Amino acid sequence: MNTQQRILLLPGWQNSDPGHWQSLWEQEFGYERVEQADWDWPRRGDWMARLDEVLLADPRPALLVAHSLGCQLVASWAAHSSLTHRVLGALLVAPPDTEAQDMPPQLHNWRPIRRQGLPFPTITVVSSDDPFCAHERGAQMSADWGSRLVEAGPLGHLNTASGLGDWPTGQALLAGLRE
Repeated sequence: MNTQQRILLLPGWQNSDPGHWQSLWEQEFGYERVEQADWDWPRRGDWMARLDEVLLADPRPALLVAHSLGCQLVASWAAHSSLTHRVLGALLVAPPDTEAQDMPPQLHNWRPIRRQGLPFPTITVVSSDDPFCAHERGAQMSADWGSRLVEAGPLGHLNTASGLGDWPTGQALLAGLRE
């Protein structure tokens, strides 16, 4: 890993389990997971403040690797933080539709979805059969954010249940952002 930059992993609601590609990347490559105080009842403002804290703790620029609610964190944080200049880019994987009617009550404070363009390069990866976001909604979020859209095909929520292992395709996408 380039010592001039760091990779921050932003898990979604309920964190990433040990078999999740984010956890495997953390173990294999030493990327840093941004720990949140409450993974079960995530408060948008608290998660945004935590990302600011982590970015302030180390002056090196960062690449963000977000999964699920972590994608909504990036969009919300970028709309309010004065630290966006510290981010070189973001890989946004399986953004959930927090405005969906069947979204759990723990995620209602993540409405409305922030849709402004992001001030750094991004790649958004969406699945054609994500149970937490219709493909069209994911593609629209990607467009709103000014992100490059990558179609993953029928891989569910791009998590442990998707059988991705350490997800070499995601590693290649991240490598593209790093260059």
